[in-house]
Amino acid sequence: MKIVRFSHNGQLPRLGILEGKDRVVDLEASYAALLASRGVVRARAIAAALFPQSTRGFLEGGQASQDALASMMEAVKGGRFQAVAHSLSSVRLHAPINDPGKFICIGLNYKDHAEESGNPVPKEPPVFPKWNNAILDPGEPILRPRGEKTLDWEVELGVVIGKTARFVPKDKALDYIFGYTIINDASARDFQFHTSQWGPGKFGDTLAPVGPYIADRAEIPNPHVLELKTWVNGTLMQNGNTKNFIFDLGYIIQYLTNIMTLSPGDLIATGTPAGVGFTRKPQITLGPGDVCKLEITGLGTLENPVKDA
Repeated sequence: MKIVRFSHNGQLPRLGILEGKDRVVDLEASYAALLASRGVVRARAIAAALFPQSTRGFLEGGQASQDALASMMEAVKGGRFQAVAHSLSSVRLHAPINDPGKFICIGLNYKDHAEESGNPVPKEPPVFPKWNNAILDPGEPILRPRGEKTLDWEVELGVVIGKTARFVPKDKALDYIFGYTIINDASARDFQFHTSQWGPGKFGDTLAPVGPYIADRAEIPNPHVLELKTWVNGTLMQNGNTKNFIFDLGYIIQYLTNIMTLSPGDLIATGTPAGVGFTRKPQITLGPGDVCKLEITGLGTLENPVKDA
């Protein structure tokens, strides 16, 4: 199952499922229609509660929302109900999650990236935050901060937490993941290296394009064998694989949940492989008119142009 946030005919973004390559099912409208067909008077209110406009809100609905979704899609597949759907070409896709309670980033999680940036392999995962202001829709421009000359790209596997997690052992960690998406941890290197804290170069407006969808765990049975690629203006810049994680997802979730509670809808960026721009000789940096295209196995492609703020 591939979860999207989409808008149609200028409406506010809402939750949907991407079916095949060209059809988006409207979850709230479909469930309201299903309940109404069964004589439920408060069909629209119930559907809005189970399938809110927020992906985080949907995940916070827990088993109630999951059961409603499963029963509805079973009725669709069985031919007992026709969902409300739109062609993909008629909708606009937004970041599939735009309101995580926590946006947690892991740094230096590929040995080759640590080496290219001149850093030792870390003994524990470096952790830093982004915030929701950084999240950007597919296709929208990454804004190069004023004064920034070394804007960079970083393709990363994004992990969306599906249920409350605290003190999770490594071998159970994947059970707490709802699904996966693509994140571009766009990095303003000049600001990043002003001090020993990376934050100023990481959490600026638009510096985290996300999308185009969240693929659930059934779509990605093994997240540790995924290819990650970045093209800039059509030239391949990054070509890595999650099998080369320093800290795999089990370890990351175990580590984080020993420190804090992870909640439904939390978003984790898991690090980037080698091939970033600032370590190249000569450096390659992003400027107005450039286009970044990211791809991860099973997660589609995420493309964004660049312009000045």
